[in-house]
Amino acid sequence: MFTLVWLVLYAVMAVAAWLVWRQRRLPRRRALRLYGLQLALNLLWPMTFFGLYPALGTAALWLALAVLAALILTAVLTVLRFGPISPAAGLLMLPNVSWLVFSASLNLYAALSN
Repeated sequence: MFTLVWLVLYAVMAVAAWLVWRQRRLPRRRALRLYGLQLALNLLWPMTFFGLYPALGTAALWLALAVLAALILTAVLTVLRFGPISPAAGLLMLPNVSWLVFSASLNLYAALSN
């Protein structure tokens, strides 16, 4: 189930980035840099949450929550940058923001419970 959700989210994010990338008349470099940073933070979060937990314990969960907070901020800024370039791209990024907020609530619960 989660694999299908991730597949759909990443496909939609890729379409949004493509819609921004193909717009030649508007400045898009900063928007695409934010998108790249978001992808990097997306890669960092599971390594922090799952990878560091055996070594750091609960501290890893709090660190992962900080990474996720930065990821949510980057995702929101990406939506705000994509929107003026391509309104459809901005809207396509919103489900990812929702998923990240949901993930943050689960991360917070795990951190508080351990």
